[in-house]
Amino acid sequence: MRKPDRDNPVGIIGLGLTGGAIGRNLVAAGWRVIGHDIDAARRGEAEAAGIEIAQAAAKLAERAPNILVSLPDPQALHATVAEIAAAKLPRRILAEMSTFALSDKIEAEQALRAAGHVLLDCPISGTGAQAKVKDLVIYASGERASVAALEPIFAAFSRQAHDLGAFGNGTKMKFVANLLVAIHNVASAEAFVLGIKAGLDPKKIFELISAGAGTSRVFELRGPMMAENRYDGDNVTMRVKTWQKDMTVIGDFARELACPTPLFSATGPIYAAAMANGHGGDDTASVCAVLEAMAGIRRQ
Repeated sequence: MRKPDRDNPVGIIGLGLTGGAIGRNLVAAGWRVIGHDIDAARRGEAEAAGIEIAQAAAKLAERAPNILVSLPDPQALHATVAEIAAAKLPRRILAEMSTFALSDKIEAEQALRAAGHVLLDCPISGTGAQAKVKDLVIYASGERASVAALEPIFAAFSRQAHDLGAFGNGTKMKFVANLLVAIHNVASAEAFVLGIKAGLDPKKIFELISAGAGTSRVFELRGPMMAENRYDGDNVTMRVKTWQKDMTVIGDFARELACPTPLFSATGPIYAAAMANGHGGDDTASVCAVLEAMAGIRRQ
């Protein structure tokens, strides 16, 4: 890995589960990191971890030539882009790492390009929990030289980074990956519920499926929560209310292409039921609780 460039700090806009973890890993790798978030608690946590704090996105962009963006919704992205574009700064490279509709990313890219900046489409495959241990894969797309320029930064907080070519290809790949995540998560829960209904020990289900042909990365990540019937607190890797945004953009994208997604579509009502049953702030593994209720199972 190339030595961190202390004279050119890395900016991070959005210090939530994923952005905060990425920032801490960059600091641990020796990078100077400047962060911004509208939430005071997140700013405090980041500062305690060695991340310098900027009070506004434009102030951060004044100090950081390379900026990672991890925001919760397109409205936050467009507001951030407008602020940086209006600041009349020298050329900046921004890597947008969230999962949004492709149209939102294209709009942001055009606005920044008009202001002399570069926006890369760089969604990440992995959860907040995986971000903590650098178990992320980056699907980078956009201007090739700018992707290459960020490779040393990517290497400090991920296990793989791939250049997928034209802007937008990263988001398309993320849609494909998250379609599978949606299916694997509900499939894992369905398997747990069948085993529990049959009288098997949930912890034994996790142990033996993890060791066999039926396992998946999603099963291994969320299976422990399903086995313990606990989906809140430090266990959270992806909140149901956040995941609903991803479900919507993937479904819309598939419909635009007239591409059938029967298995993905079948998971939609299960996630919606998790929201309706009060699991919005819980991990998406809580779909197991939804299926247990449907099966008439009550666990402590």
